[in-house]
This record gives sequence, structure tokens and C-alpha cells, in this order.
Amino acid sequence: MKNVQRLTKFTTFKQLMRWGLAATTLMFMAGCQTPPASVSEASSPAAESSPAATQPQEKTTVRFTLSWLLQGVDAPLTLAIERGYFTEEGIEVQFERGFGSADTASKIAADQYDMGFGDMYSMIEFNQRNPDQKLVAVAVPYNKAPFAIVTLKSSGIDTPQELEGKTLGAPAGDAPRRLWPVFAQEVGVNPDSVEWVTMEPKLRESFLLQGQVDGISGFIYSMLPSLIKGGQSIDDLNIFYYIDNGLNYYGNVVLVQESYLKENPEAVRAFLRAYLRGIQDVLKDPEAGLASVVAAGDELMNEDAERLRLQLALDGLIINEEVERLGLGAVDPARLQESIEQTVAGFELQKTPRIEEVFNDEFLPPLEARQAPPVTEQKPLN
Repeated sequence: MKNVQRLTKFTTFKQLMRWGLAATTLMFMAGCQTPPASVSEASSPAAESSPAATQPQEKTTVRFTLSWLLQGVDAPLTLAIERGYFTEEGIEVQFERGFGSADTASKIAADQYDMGFGDMYSMIEFNQRNPDQKLVAVAVPYNKAPFAIVTLKSSGIDTPQELEGKTLGAPAGDAPRRLWPVFAQEVGVNPDSVEWVTMEPKLRESFLLQGQVDGISGFIYSMLPSLIKGGQSIDDLNIFYYIDNGLNYYGNVVLVQESYLKENPEAVRAFLRAYLRGIQDVLKDPEAGLASVVAAGDELMNEDAERLRLQLALDGLIINEEVERLGLGAVDPARLQESIEQTVAGFELQKTPRIEEVFNDEFLPPLEARQAPPVTEQKPLN
């Protein structure tokens, strides 16, 4: 996509997708590739050739889980690995694919991973159910959440209120599915009136196309490729974005167990310094970011699909006025407080956690080290 102007003020995802998909429909391919089971910075050619990597030193291994399959939105992580930023910080990152936010939380709590990507709203519920294994968010890479429910226009479900009594489908660990009670409350639907069907992630869009469910939930950039490959156009779909329906939620965050945070504070600080450098580099050189994801993936990864996913993240998820004011990785306390209260009400939780129990900003680099690059230095994907 040439001459794409960076959106410094976030518009609705609906506006963004109509803008982006009109020019890129043919670029979509199925997003069902399987990334390598584990990728370590030690195997990165760029890391091996960097000056820092040649210095003998004892590195701290960080076991990291993605939120889902390796995708274009993971470019900041793969580019930071490729350029040796973690090595410079004395960190060796080993990452694996994820299976949704609920799975991320449970596996970090079980010490299968040290850190990972997930949504902090599902984390709030997890913490109240598991008070001895609490997690906390330490950085917010994605300022806006891509949560959505999608239906076919041919189904006649044209508003969120018309989801009442319908059948929805999603994998068990899907974040928007977990947040359905909150969404339902906001739009005036009885959450218990909906029947949820669980399926493997790669079958979600097929269930909708075959009429086995009335709608599906998920991240919009994960669902659309298969739907369009299946013969639908953007005009054939109704997309109900959570952010358009009263839930001004943050996107995926970096999650850490509180016990790990206390025992390894410098490792967390080092990880965030390197990772946020990766975000800054992707904003300035998204082509390099995309290339790093493709290099870390396997032969099933489709570059055009990942290019569009990354472009959507660059235009709608990472940068907006709030990020330009607060810096990468931070939150607006008032906005977070409102979303916490919505989550507690929607999940019918017993206690409203304090902001510092949900998000801890003490491990972020200073503001000057995590500023978004000036708009003049941010480039679109070609």
C-alpha cells in the first residue's frame, strides 16, 4: 500500500478496515500458519554478528509466549531479537506461539513461561480466581484493542442487540469471547442468552461461513483473512467492534507473574527496554519489521497477509494522541480505571482491583527512552 498516511489520531476500526481492505482484499490469505515451536535469540544471524553478542557474558533466559500464532503484529519482538537488542541487555528470549489470553495467563501462572502477551481484562478475572498466582501488566504495546464480533449480513444480524439468543463461536481462550459479558452489558444484551460453540482456531471462520454459528469473535486482523479467502468481501460482513460499543479497552499487554517480578526485576526492565526499542524501529522501518517476522515464521506464512496485519497495527493499534503524550507502553489512569470497572461489573467480580494491581509502570524505561518517533520519521509499508 503506497502513500499511506500515518493515522496519528485513532479512528474507528470500521473506518480503518473499509479504507485498508478496499485496496488490499487480494492480499489476504489464510492465517493458519504454525511458527517455529521455539525461537531463541542465540540462533539469530543478526544477534550472532552484533558486537554485543560477541562479548562473553552470562545471559538471562526469558521464556515468552505470544498471544496467538506468530503474525505481523509481532514484528517489534522479532526485529528486536534480530537486531540484538535483547543480547545487549543480557537477555536471551525464547518464544512460542500462544493459544489465547486465558491460556497465556494460566501458563505464566504455572511457571511454564516467564512473560507473555495477553489482555489485562481477562487477567483481572484470573487474579480474583487465583489470588496466590496473581499476574500484572508491565507494558501496553497496543493502545487500542482489535476485539470484534463478526456476522454475515445475510444472517440479518445487523446490530449488536440482535445477537440476543444467537449462537456464537470462538476458541476457548479467545479474549473477546472471555469479555463477552462485558460487551453484552454495554449493548443491552442478556449475556446468558447466547450459546457459545468452541472450535479449533483454524476452524472458526469456516463455522461462520458454513452457517454452524451466527457469529464469531476474535481479533479483527485474525478473522478477516480466512473470511475473505472464503468468498466474502468486507461489504458482506457486519463487524461489531468493542471499541465502538462502549469499551475503550487497551489491546494486548506484557504480562508477568508478581512473584517473577519481585525475583527478577532487572530482567523485566531489560526485556522492556529491548522490546520498546523494537516498536520504535518498526514504526521507523516497518519493512524491516515485516521481514523479521517472515524470517522467523515457516513456509506457510503468507507475506501479504502479514503485511496487512502489520499495517493495521501501525495505523490503528500502536500510535495515537494518547501514546504521543504518555509514551509507548504507558496507560491513561482514568481510561484504565473506567475499563477496570466495566470488567468487574461484566464479570460480576467481588472486588474492584486498584490500578496498580492491574498495571505496574515502574519497570518501563524513562519517558525520553520510549517516545514514539516523530511522524516525519514514521514510514508506511510499501
